[in-house]
Amino acid sequence: MTNNPKFAVFGGGSWATAIVKMLCENLDEVGWYMRSVYALEHLKKQQHNPNYLSSVEFNLEQLKLSNDINEMVEYADYLVFVIPSAFLHSELEKLTASLDDKVIFSAIKGIVPETSLIVGDHFNTHLNVPFNNIGVISGPCHAEEVALERLSYLTIASADDAKAKLVAKVLSSDYINCTTSDDVIGTEYAAMLKNIYAVAAGIAHGLGYGDNFQSVLMSNAIREMKKYVKKVHKMKRDINDSAYLGDLLVTGYSVFSRNRMFGNMIGKGYTVKSAQLEMSMIAEGYYATKSAYNLNQAKGKKKAKTPIITAVYDILYENKDPKKIFKKLSEKLD
Repeated sequence: MTNNPKFAVFGGGSWATAIVKMLCENLDEVGWYMRSVYALEHLKKQQHNPNYLSSVEFNLEQLKLSNDINEMVEYADYLVFVIPSAFLHSELEKLTASLDDKVIFSAIKGIVPETSLIVGDHFNTHLNVPFNNIGVISGPCHAEEVALERLSYLTIASADDAKAKLVAKVLSSDYINCTTSDDVIGTEYAAMLKNIYAVAAGIAHGLGYGDNFQSVLMSNAIREMKKYVKKVHKMKRDINDSAYLGDLLVTGYSVFSRNRMFGNMIGKGYTVKSAQLEMSMIAEGYYATKSAYNLNQAKGKKKAKTPIITAVYDILYENKDPKKIFKKLSEKLD
């Protein structure tokens, strides 16, 4: 790999757009793969993503654009994947280009439904990418606040400290502070789980629960997250760090949180399908709920106690009454 590795972002949503913006603060050229030809053509003419963060204008001389995933894989050394987890498998099936010596960083906050694996494990197990070449970009950070250049924070996790520091360097700016971590698995699971808890927070809000209940819900959520992550990857970590607690809080409380928005609609009486149709963005928490629930159930007697995840699962996948489920859940929280 060269001393000045090339970076490419894969995805056309708001978080992908935000990451491209961050990279453009530091790099002369950034690769950007979008599946949508319409979005690429609009970007070339109008200098902004037509669908997400349209206020962010790009210098086209900095961008190498393509709707060919193989062309972009061949172009870059560091591949940042921001494709929603529900669509990642189908996108990766298009790959013919080699991932040998490529460094993969996931900014996807979910589980690949087809394999029930977090993204890093999926790349390792099914695409033979060594763990030393896999990393995670996590929050607490909302794309909308990056667009506004409000002070934001990222956690860059990798087993290879040098790779984590390099990614942190190219993402950092006056409004982006980055820290590094070696807890790749824990960080990625936490990023997935916090979306489920944000859905729960939204359901509670939609049902009319107030701030007092929300604070108890979030307090229980971080403890539940700690138990869950410890079961899948036991190591020394401080669950109160920004990558865990901070990311949970911003996703659970922010008006920018699509998962909270999705949950709020469910709490107000929308069906899952109608809520999904009305939203223009993917709520990763919906897909994560089923995967996280099933993964935990598969552990049998060794499973973690997850009353919040179970409650969200019962509402989204068992079509149980949100009001009754949250009444029972409220009696289990402390």
